[in-house]
Amino acid sequence: MERALTPGERRRLLDAADLLLTVGGLSKDRRRSKGQERARHKGYRPYRNRAIVYALIETGMRRAAICNLNWTAVDGKKRSITVEEKGGHLHTYHISQEGLQAIKDYLNQERTLDAIAWQSAALFLPAANATSPGRLGVQMVNSIWNEVCKLAKVEGKTPHSARHAMGRHIIDKTGNVAAVQRQLGHKNAAYSMQYSRITAEELNNVLDERE
Repeated sequence: MERALTPGERRRLLDAADLLLTVGGLSKDRRRSKGQERARHKGYRPYRNRAIVYALIETGMRRAAICNLNWTAVDGKKRSITVEEKGGHLHTYHISQEGLQAIKDYLNQERTLDAIAWQSAALFLPAANATSPGRLGVQMVNSIWNEVCKLAKVEGKTPHSARHAMGRHIIDKTGNVAAVQRQLGHKNAAYSMQYSRITAEELNNVLDERE
């Protein structure tokens, strides 16, 4: 199984995603700024990119699900997001308050601007230009993730590492395999049970902690 994000890596990635609002997409050419603040690339969407990273980490959903999300699928009252998964079935993810707020910030700050150009139901819209489709692709999600990983100095982790981290977190907090299955949408409980496995080192630590 691919390595999960550690709790420390999760926090660093979320903090780095927050930094996108101030440093993301800035021109690297300091000469053009002439002592002023560097300009932001026209097509860069810091609130969108931040919300995508939060959604990946705070729900455990797959990259393809991020691309398939519709803006009408976000239920703020229930703190849930319903999306069409692979195979065509619908699955509902629950999301933390932090994650939901990041999505709300994007809806309020950026999405409306791009929605004028697109007749698209997608939650996360690309910047409008002559070659863009109406939805983000998986490669763009990977690019956003890699940008934040570089900023956070997190190496060797992918969006799927965030999915595994969510599974481990739920097991650690509840010990309930069914809760993992419900959040991550595994049809086969065996996939959810992998998060309840314990390494030899973890078992030794548990034994040493007995009073």
